[in-house]
Amino acid sequence: MTEPQPAIVVQDLHKRYGQVYAVRGISFTVYQGEIFSLLGPNGAGKTTTISMLSCLLSPTQGDAFVLGHSIIHEAQAVKRVIGVVPQDVALYPDLSAKENLLFWGRMYGLRGKNLRKRVDEILELIGLQERQKDRVAKFSGGMKRRLNIGIALLHHPPVIYMDEPTLGVDPQSRRNILDGIKKLRDEGTSILYTTHYMEEAQEISDHIAIMDQGKIIAYGTHDELVRIVGEQDRIRLSLEDKQDQFLDFCRKLPGVEKLLSAEGGAIILLVTDGNRLLPQLFETANQLGIRISSVEIQEPNLESVFLHLTGHALRD
Repeated sequence: MTEPQPAIVVQDLHKRYGQVYAVRGISFTVYQGEIFSLLGPNGAGKTTTISMLSCLLSPTQGDAFVLGHSIIHEAQAVKRVIGVVPQDVALYPDLSAKENLLFWGRMYGLRGKNLRKRVDEILELIGLQERQKDRVAKFSGGMKRRLNIGIALLHHPPVIYMDEPTLGVDPQSRRNILDGIKKLRDEGTSILYTTHYMEEAQEISDHIAIMDQGKIIAYGTHDELVRIVGEQDRIRLSLEDKQDQFLDFCRKLPGVEKLLSAEGGAIILLVTDGNRLLPQLFETANQLGIRISSVEIQEPNLESVFLHLTGHALRD
């Protein structure tokens, strides 16, 4: 079996603004024909990383190579082999979907029959054939996202960067986008994908790098990452009051590995055996006069890994 070849090799990449570090010495490899996700909260450094790999920002230190081309010394060669789906939708609202595709296709150097054929292919791929003549200003957020992705695919790039492509879209559009991304991967495209949605990273990724505060704090397949927390379960409790008092009790319980306060007055615990511990939690809450309004037990997942490594929840 042929060994997979690198599509993107990132080597000790830094980006600093004065004394503020946005990216702090990250390194990773994306192989050809895979989906590699950068998973982390807003402000983790994901978009800055994409901007450097797109040759829009110059690194403070380090380098990266896209199909062998340096982002520092061969920027034009890099730009020829990548497609970029930015976090902010980059469309002309007064033009139709087809007019946007034709315009951007010409920017990529496509002309004549080749351009028209490729535009028709993209409209079919993103499911906008019936709306191709409508002004983009009339489109829903999900339709704009799909058109944004279509523009990045016009010139058949072997490498695609997607920066939070499902941000703010409805569930049906998200489903269509994720299915389309997996199809691109199956056709051999190499995809670097950023998200703060744990569920997306779990579903589509061949490899995942978890980012926080400009650093990669863990890297691997989904199963490799989950093994970091072993057999721990994640218990989420919503309390009506006396949260601090309940937290003090939880800290003393055997089997509680880590706990914290979460949004909406909830408590999150990483525990070795959730089913065994749960009756103790209810009994104690009853003794303290605390009402537990909801409870959820989850087996180890990427959010458990993030909590284990950072001490705070992924969406904090």
